[in-house]
Amino acid sequence: MKDKVILLVLIIIMLLNLFDVITDISLGVPTWHVVSESLIVIVSGFGALFLIREIRVRTLHTIQLKQELAFSDNKLRDISEEMKNARHEYSNVIHAQFEQWALTPSEQDVAMLLLKGLSFKEISGVRNTKEKTVRQQASVIYSKANVEGRHEFAAWFLEDFMG
Repeated sequence: MKDKVILLVLIIIMLLNLFDVITDISLGVPTWHVVSESLIVIVSGFGALFLIREIRVRTLHTIQLKQELAFSDNKLRDISEEMKNARHEYSNVIHAQFEQWALTPSEQDVAMLLLKGLSFKEISGVRNTKEKTVRQQASVIYSKANVEGRHEFAAWFLEDFMG
């Protein structure tokens, strides 16, 4: 917007000086004065042309960036769909493993919250149980999974992704 205002001002300066040069020539004003005002017309004309070119280049660049951004957004949407599908599949794998370990529904809830990184206190708040109950359930979960604790439990599920 600022460039367009400057362009408009340059065009106005150029046109006003052009009319002034034409008037000065018809009135017989000294040549040095006509030449100096003609230089103003030429310089403002070149400035206007330069700004027009710059505005076009930036406009085309902006259009290209918008197209690239739209393409990236579509690609990200596709990736997000892939991530949703992968998350759903991974969730199924996790629940299948919980079933294989014979975790109760309550233990499965606690196990999932442990995998999400919640503390015992947070899990007890979410589940409306005592923190001691959550600790006991976590111990049973670790025992059934044959792991030593929370970190090894989480690592068990991440190990396959690490290759």
